[in-house]
Amino acid sequence: MALADVCGFKLGNENSYFISSEETGLGVPSLKDALRMSENFTVPCGVNLQDGINTAFTGTDSKVKIQFDHGTTTLAFKFQHGVIVAVDSRATAGPSIESQTVKKVIEINPYLLGTMAGGAADCMYWERVLASQCRVYELRNKERISVAAASKLLANIVYDFKGMGLSMGTMIVGWDKKGPALYYVDSDGERLVGQLFSVGSGSVYAYGVLDSDYRWDLTEQEAYDLGRRAIYHATHRDAYSGGVVNLYHMKKTGWEKISQTDTAELHYQYAAEKAGKK
Repeated sequence: MALADVCGFKLGNENSYFISSEETGLGVPSLKDALRMSENFTVPCGVNLQDGINTAFTGTDSKVKIQFDHGTTTLAFKFQHGVIVAVDSRATAGPSIESQTVKKVIEINPYLLGTMAGGAADCMYWERVLASQCRVYELRNKERISVAAASKLLANIVYDFKGMGLSMGTMIVGWDKKGPALYYVDSDGERLVGQLFSVGSGSVYAYGVLDSDYRWDLTEQEAYDLGRRAIYHATHRDAYSGGVVNLYHMKKTGWEKISQTDTAELHYQYAAEKAGKK
C-alpha cells in the first residue's frame, strides 16, 4: 500500500508492526484488532502508555508540571419550539489559552448534535464514532436512529473504557419521531435525560442565568437571547471559557446554526442595555 511505503513498512512483514493486546499490558486492543472494531483505541508498538503517563506525571522524580485541566461552558435546553444549544469556543491547556475558535458542537447528522466538554480529543473522536454508527443504523434499518438510542449507544461505548482516563461531558440533542430530545452522557457511561443541562467549568454561572430566566413558553428570539446571555456570563466569570458564542436551534426539520457572536460584542451590548435602564 502507498501509505505503508511512505511510512517505511515493508509489505509481507505486517506482523512486525502489529502488536497484540497481551503485549501492551493495557487490555487495549491492538491496531490489528481495532481494524475489525472501530470503537477501540490503538497503541504504539511496544509502549505501555499507562505506565509512561504514571511515571511522567506522578513519579517522585518527575519534573513534568503539565496538568490535564479542562475548562469550557456548554448548555442546551428544550422549549416549545425545539432545543437550543449554545457553547463557547475557548480551548485551554492548564493556564494557557490554546485557541479561541474551537468548534464545540459536533454535527453528527442533520437531526443530531453533540457538544464537547472535557478532553477535546476524547469528545471529538467518540462522537465521530457515534456518527458512523448512526449512519450504519440508518443504512440497515432504512430509518433515522432515535435520540435515545444514539445517546445509549455512546454511553455503552465509553463505559467499556471507564477508569482509563477518558474525559467527556457531552449532550446529545436531536429530533426524532417522538419530538425533540436532550440527553447528557459522560465518560463514566452515565446517561441522563432532561429539559436543561449545562456542562463545563463555567456551568455554575450559566445555570444561574438559566434558572432565573428559563421557561417552556419562550419565543424563539427569547430562547436565542437566553442561550447567548448564559454563555456570555459564564465566559465573563470563568477564565477557562471565552471566544465566541455558537448558537444552534434543533427544529423538526433538523438543526440550524443561528449565530456566531464574539463575547466582547455581547459585553458591550449588555453593558449599554444595563446603562440605559439606570
